[in-house]
Amino acid sequence: MKAVIVVDMLRGFLEPGRALYGGDACRAIIPATREFLERQRDQGALLVFLADTHDPDDLEFRMFPRHCVRGTDEVEVIPELADLRAAGIVVPKRRYSGFFDTPLDVILSDRDVTEVAMVGVMTDICVLHTAADLRNRDYETTVVTDCVASFDPAAHAFALAHMRDILGARLATSAELAGTAARE
Repeated sequence: MKAVIVVDMLRGFLEPGRALYGGDACRAIIPATREFLERQRDQGALLVFLADTHDPDDLEFRMFPRHCVRGTDEVEVIPELADLRAAGIVVPKRRYSGFFDTPLDVILSDRDVTEVAMVGVMTDICVLHTAADLRNRDYETTVVTDCVASFDPAAHAFALAHMRDILGARLATSAELAGTAARE
C-alpha cells in the first residue's frame, strides 16, 4: 500500500501572524498539495497528517518561538486541507520526526505500507527528519518537490539534496508522479 505523509500543514505554520509562519513560499505549495492529495486519496493511498503539537512548557521553545501548543488552533490542519484531513489519520507529534514517540510506525506497518510520498513544511526540519526515519525503516520514499517548502530557501535546497543524495529518497514533482501513475 502507498501512504502520503503530510508534514505540519498546520495553521501555526501557514497562517500569517503566527510565531512560526513559513511565509509566502510555504503558502504557495497549498494548491499543488491539495491537488496531489486528492489524486492520491482517489487512488486509494493512506493520508497521514502529522501535526506538530507541543506542551506549553516544551523545551523546543528554547530554540524556536512558542508554537503549535496543544489545545490551540495552531495545531489544526489548515482550512484548505481540512476536508482531506477528515479522510485520513492525524498523528500529533512533539519532535521533528513523525516517528519519535508516536504511533506512526505501527500505523504504516499495520496497513502494509511499503511506499511513502511526503509533502509539507518545513523541508529542512520536520520533512527531513521524518524522511530520515522512513529510510532507516526501509520505506521507499518520494519527496514531492512542488509540495514541500520552508521559510529558509538555502536550507530547503540543502534538505532536498540531502534527502536525495544521502537518504536515497526520490525527488519528483506532482506532475511527474501523475504522469507515472497514468502510464502504470
